[in-house]
Amino acid sequence: MTTKPSQACEKRWTINDLLAAVHWNSQGLIPTVIQDARSKRVLTLCYLNRAALVKSLREGKVYVFRRSQSRLMVKGEISGHIQVIREVQVDCEGKSLLFFVHQHVAACHAGYRSCYYRSLSPSGRLTIRERRVFDPAKVYRRVG
Repeated sequence: MTTKPSQACEKRWTINDLLAAVHWNSQGLIPTVIQDARSKRVLTLCYLNRAALVKSLREGKVYVFRRSQSRLMVKGEISGHIQVIREVQVDCEGKSLLFFVHQHVAACHAGYRSCYYRSLSPSGRLTIRERRVFDPAKVYRRVG
């Protein structure tokens, strides 16, 4: 009997398997690259603590540990621009994660689809390489 390579290598992971594979940094966080599942464009880099990772996996939306506020929150909590998880990958050493997501509107607080909307030009200047998809002043004005 022959087995297709994809069947031979595929393992069904549980949340506990992933938690055991993760190596948290000294602050109890793991860096997580957020990438668009369709375009493969990197959208942002977030930090998750154990509670954020578990909640993300259980609910299928990205939750982050907001270091500046020392609290757990759903990505897009204020703007409504949530990220629905399509796939989760862990790096070879368990030191970072990669989430492929369906992004609603935009990932960047500055109004761009990706937080990586600027590039360093050959002359050494940062240049904006994409158009803004929403006005942050209008979206974040709704908050207190």
